[in-house]
Amino acid sequence: MLAPERRNRIMQILNENKQILVKEISQALNVSEGTLRNDLKILEEDGLLERTHGGAVLPKPPTQEYTFHSRSQINQQEKMTIGKAAAELIQNGQCIILDASSTSLELAKHLIHYDYLTVVTNGLTTAQELTKNPRINVIVVGGVLRPGSSSLEGLLGKGLLGQIHADVFFTSAQGFTINEGLTDFSVYEAELKKQMVANVGQVVALLDHTKLNRRSIATFADLSQIDTLVTDDQAPPEFLNSLKGIRIIQAEKQPIL
Repeated sequence: MLAPERRNRIMQILNENKQILVKEISQALNVSEGTLRNDLKILEEDGLLERTHGGAVLPKPPTQEYTFHSRSQINQQEKMTIGKAAAELIQNGQCIILDASSTSLELAKHLIHYDYLTVVTNGLTTAQELTKNPRINVIVVGGVLRPGSSSLEGLLGKGLLGQIHADVFFTSAQGFTINEGLTDFSVYEAELKKQMVANVGQVVALLDHTKLNRRSIATFADLSQIDTLVTDDQAPPEFLNSLKGIRIIQAEKQPIL
């Protein structure tokens, strides 16, 4: 079992039981207690759990059990600004892929006047938003729907994605670092996004400043695969300056009238 898959399994067990013991989980996953403690340390650094004497518990409030609606309220103004700026990169007649993130949903809201787009997405809320424009051909990638989620996960849509040659993939992430690239908490979500990245002309990352220089469990796109980063005006300059070969767009927050 690879480290990302193992850490995802640790979080699944923790979410089910609310607490875990190093000794029990090391036996269940057939890894040493030292390896497991290192996993817990990394997961704690990512804000996914709190270590205790001999184990770990979920943080309060839990960081990974947000519903889609709850997540969409975090940094909402920044996401709206990023979504609007990203929509300006789209041309009529293109085929694009949108992930199921709340930032991609904000992008989708700005496509109401576009003509003859084909949009592939694994986001149910995003797909419903896109149907407001009858000139958009919406293709939903199949998968497993998790409780409290608006995204379809898993590789059931792998065959479909392999047949689609999209122009641009717009995606958010839980984190983005130089070494790990774009990362997500769910291994299954990351695997689906890898398929989206593999057969597309350009990858555009939609990330507010809180996602930058932060990592999660599973990488789905490394630095060399990212063409453009759309972020907000609070993004740290030192991090942006370290990105080589990536077009950077900083969207300015619009005044509230």
